[in-house]
Amino acid sequence: MAKFETPEVKEYLEIPKLQEGVMSHSSPFLSSDKFQEPLGFPGELVDNWQQVAIDKLGELLGKYRGLQVFMDSCVKCGACTDKCHYFLGTGDPRNMPVARQDLLRGVYRRYFTLPGKLFPKLVGATDLTEDVMNQWFSYFHQCSECRRCSVYCPYGIDTAEVTMAAREVMNAVGKGQKYSNEIIGKVYKIGNNLGLPQPALEDTLLGLEEDVKDATGVDVRYPLDEKGAEVLLVTPSADFFAEPHVDGLIGYGKVFHQSGISWTLSSYASEAANFGLFIGSYDNMKRIAMRIREAALDLGVKRIVFGECGHAWRVAYSFLNTLAGPFDFLDPRYPVPQHICEFTYDLIQRGALTLDKSANDHRVVTFHDSCNVARATRMGDMPGGQLTIPREVIKAVCNHYVDMAPETIGEATFCCGGGGGLLTDDLMELRVKGALPRMAALRHVTEEHGVTHLAAICAICKSQFSKILPYYGFEMNQIVSVHQLVSDAIVLGAKQ
Repeated sequence: MAKFETPEVKEYLEIPKLQEGVMSHSSPFLSSDKFQEPLGFPGELVDNWQQVAIDKLGELLGKYRGLQVFMDSCVKCGACTDKCHYFLGTGDPRNMPVARQDLLRGVYRRYFTLPGKLFPKLVGATDLTEDVMNQWFSYFHQCSECRRCSVYCPYGIDTAEVTMAAREVMNAVGKGQKYSNEIIGKVYKIGNNLGLPQPALEDTLLGLEEDVKDATGVDVRYPLDEKGAEVLLVTPSADFFAEPHVDGLIGYGKVFHQSGISWTLSSYASEAANFGLFIGSYDNMKRIAMRIREAALDLGVKRIVFGECGHAWRVAYSFLNTLAGPFDFLDPRYPVPQHICEFTYDLIQRGALTLDKSANDHRVVTFHDSCNVARATRMGDMPGGQLTIPREVIKAVCNHYVDMAPETIGEATFCCGGGGGLLTDDLMELRVKGALPRMAALRHVTEEHGVTHLAAICAICKSQFSKILPYYGFEMNQIVSVHQLVSDAIVLGAKQ
């Protein structure tokens, strides 16, 4: 692991001086055959890898029309250059979205355009060499697929789709990332990212019931594999044990308890997250999504609700029906799927919950918009609901709330720095430096408004901040789940 310095947080976020190749050493651990083969990928670099890679790229260009458009439409206008948090944190020009894209675009031009075949040097075409492939493996794992640059691109080029395509090509030749591929394999084998078997889940949930009983005197159930329940809750596996995630799960249970709506978790589909998105493999995305459909059918539920996880909600909102649908066996009165924040917000709007906002008076809270929620989904029946609903839930349970600067939230939100399959210790330098813009925005509201806690509705964001906050002089416990705030404020028992 390279030694590095935490970037300095200045009064204003500055465009850094260019440092050519300063992050070229940063690469994730390479996947091995035991992680590759369960996903349908070769276990090591294939002998004719160049041709396999070119053929795979051609397949993707034919399958996804947008990819071809993204390869052809960039005019190097520069609108995206300073929008990437990794560029702002590292100064490496390869982390400008346009430059990262060009690692793939140059190969595309060389093998799929006539000028590139005839006059490669004149059009920026590049031969696919081992050195180029190594640059792909490094820099396409310095993109969190957050899509912030796409908001500012006048042509709407989606860098996340370019990154996903490059990663799928690399997997096809046997050059995958260990972290993401190992996690997907655990889902296939056990049912969740952490490899927690059914007995461990059951013990964890029984422990939560005892903890809530001790704290409140109320019997709140956390059911597992209960057939006939109305709601199937699918939540990130971090919610089962890690802080602050588990406090959010406790909050879900209290909300369901007070609503009077029966619910259950599934040991078969105990994971909301879908890392198939991160590696660009729709085949693996579908295999993971199908587990949720199968669990819903087996348990006979009427609704599916997703817990606090950013990319899980993106996959659920944007792809679940096409990957694993139709879900015509569910109750048509409710959206498929539904976010836990939507569920709680609806109860709040109907006055179905009694909330004591003073329970959170020791906190001054701000909210981090998770990239996949803010830029790729909706909540509720209103435009921008994915931005307003979580905030309205927080405001309903907290007296003290402050937003960060408008250019750092909403659709313009900065990434936490650990998304897109990069939440691994072998990329710690990248994660710390990529968090700079968000930490600068947090530092501002901390100093100006006395903010004490940062709330989020994404498991990856919460895990990332827990690790990164101390690098910037904050405490790791300053990150909280939105439903942790709900949990502290909700009044259990008969409605007051």
